[in-house]
Amino acid sequence: MQSHTRTTCRSCESENLTVFLDLGNTALADRLVKADELNCPEPSFPLKVAFCADCGLVQILETVNPEILFADDYPYYSSFSPFLLQHSKENTLDLIDRRQLTGESLVIELASNDGYLLKNYVEQGIPVLGIDPADGPAAAANKINVPTRCEFFTKELAEQLAAEGVKADVIHGNNVLAHVADTNGFVAGIKQLLKDTGVAVIEAPYLKPLIDHCEFDTIYHEHLCYFSVSALDKLFRRHGLFLNEIKHLSIHGGSLRLYVEPVENVGSSVSEALAEEESLGMTSIEYFEDFSQKVDVVKTGLTALLRQLKEEGHSIAAYGAAAKGATLINYIGIGTDLVDFVVDRNVHKQGKFMPGQKIEILPPEALMERKPDYVLLLAWNFADEIREQQSEYEAQGGKFIKPVPDPIIL
Repeated sequence: MQSHTRTTCRSCESENLTVFLDLGNTALADRLVKADELNCPEPSFPLKVAFCADCGLVQILETVNPEILFADDYPYYSSFSPFLLQHSKENTLDLIDRRQLTGESLVIELASNDGYLLKNYVEQGIPVLGIDPADGPAAAANKINVPTRCEFFTKELAEQLAAEGVKADVIHGNNVLAHVADTNGFVAGIKQLLKDTGVAVIEAPYLKPLIDHCEFDTIYHEHLCYFSVSALDKLFRRHGLFLNEIKHLSIHGGSLRLYVEPVENVGSSVSEALAEEESLGMTSIEYFEDFSQKVDVVKTGLTALLRQLKEEGHSIAAYGAAAKGATLINYIGIGTDLVDFVVDRNVHKQGKFMPGQKIEILPPEALMERKPDYVLLLAWNFADEIREQQSEYEAQGGKFIKPVPDPIIL
């Protein structure tokens, strides 16, 4: 079975779900098209977003088989973003200091990708274990001496490891909690693997900026859940874990770093966030009801801008063959009639084509070779990093377009 549609909440199992956004049937955002597949039909699945009135979790209703999403030639390699590498290094060094980690400690990362984060611990002589289902990134991690098990993290795997005496001082999970079909099993597995004195440090995109800034392009089939602090607090407590601290991060359009422990010691960062969400109305469906209209405004505005530039004779490329970019171009209908090509630093994506619209993906050098007049920032969450890398392109008159929350020429 390729997918199934849920009728109950992924967190609390409630049937009290209300759909507030429908992005239609959409191609899989990270399933890039190879040249010999251009004439083949692509799988597409419904993309409906719902709110649970009982626990506050925002979620999509369709669950695509994770073997289709993650294990089949998965193209995402974290190490291609210098910003992400620096972000991860600062996180690890902070934890080494805060938790007094040594050669006797153990750090586990769930969805460890190509070892981009755990390598910082290895360099400090701290034992690590990565767990990731994508064979390409997992092989890349093992190659740089980051021991990695190539499999999905489940409650059953956690129980197996715990029975072998594996217990972690720190468990990392960056941008993975939202990807997991068995949300409760995943959190229960974290509880199994944590030492009583341990901490799980989890990063996830935050629901508030997604809604406030109309970041609808972060919605795709890999992202099953969109978390508020209120929904997270309920989820962790259900499994004997406590959300004790949060940090607000700018990465990925606005994210949370969660510090979750088996002992309750809730700090002001959490209690203040819970109070703010309550006062803003984020715990009720009314907060989300006009989101669909905001998305349509972005669609209309961006389409009008791109069509006007084309009618004026300008050439347009795009930067970032990211999943969010696939959602954007497919929902809005940005095809080769508007965008000539996409560039991306990830060599594993180059030479392939964007899902749905089948726009060719080239290396970033193509910007200076072909000199398009405008570049649509599909990976707008890394806008500063991209503009710094492409300063020569801008110096020669090239301009960037940021699509959300309001389409603007930078």
